[in-house]
Amino acid sequence: MLKFVLRRIAYGILVLIGVIHVVFFLFHALPGDPVALMTGQKADPETKLAIRRELGLDLPLYQQLALYLNDLSPLSIHENTPSNQKKYEYYPLFKIGNHVLVLKTPYLRRSFQSNKKVSEILIENLEGTIWLALAAMMFATFWGITFGIIAALKQNTFLDHFLIILSVLGISVPSFVAAILVAMTFGYYLSDYTGLGITGQLWVDDPIYGRELHLENIILPAFTLGIRPLAIIMQLMRSSMLEVLTQDYIRTARAKGLSGFKVIVKHALKNALNPVITAVSGWLASLLAGAFFIEYIFNWKGLGMKTISAVQFLDFPVVMGSTLLIAIIFIIINILVDILYAAIDPRVRLH
Repeated sequence: MLKFVLRRIAYGILVLIGVIHVVFFLFHALPGDPVALMTGQKADPETKLAIRRELGLDLPLYQQLALYLNDLSPLSIHENTPSNQKKYEYYPLFKIGNHVLVLKTPYLRRSFQSNKKVSEILIENLEGTIWLALAAMMFATFWGITFGIIAALKQNTFLDHFLIILSVLGISVPSFVAAILVAMTFGYYLSDYTGLGITGQLWVDDPIYGRELHLENIILPAFTLGIRPLAIIMQLMRSSMLEVLTQDYIRTARAKGLSGFKVIVKHALKNALNPVITAVSGWLASLLAGAFFIEYIFNWKGLGMKTISAVQFLDFPVVMGSTLLIAIIFIIINILVDILYAAIDPRVRLH
């Protein structure tokens, strides 16, 4: 087990390095000047040049990448100055000439637009994305499993075909298209009946009552985000249940006189859930990334909304920080999924 986890962590680090390189070069290939967006068109060339030097944007691209990797690395080399010690909050190990080898937490730099630490921005906006992804996953899991069982038990009936058609539509329709349709239908045209709006936050600051929880605001974005995983989970559950129902131990249980409910719940469901659990766990990480456009359309305060805004303003540190955070979550969840799958199914071994 320990060897497996260490190997996956090593793979994860390689994935993170690859993500850093890909996003770094893709971002710098975008047209536009982040300094011009920061200072405005009326700023004089000397001011722009000074900001460019301060941010290291005047350096060749390979030097910018090396400096960014050095900032991210927990073990890194920096000039031994009071300003650097305050900036990185490092623990010095030993000196190397005018530089020092240090131990520090990864430094994600500061936002080009707000000059706020990227780590603080991510923490502030991650909560909304996590709650949205969890709500979507719970909705998709419950109804996906339920509809999958119904479709399997009603195989080749009208209800089975109808659910399959709906699932195919759920998989085929792009998330941003579904978001627009759901927002306009239930949040605008039918808002008088649903009581739901197109935009809104989970927590709303009221001048009289203080911070209030508004669960109704998460319904539409969570429903939209959960459509695709619901459709996939339903199809997986249907296929898995149909396969399990043909096994000998199911026929034996029925021959013993057990009711159909007991056969499904006590015998078929447990074994049919294995591939579904893997899909559910993997989709949780995917939903964190898939929430970006959903958050933008519903104006939901989260990591996705912040990242899209950062791309528009060429705010590289925020874009890179949010991308790395999502990649780390992917890696951690994938490791946990493999461990969980092995714990549920004794036939699976970790290598």
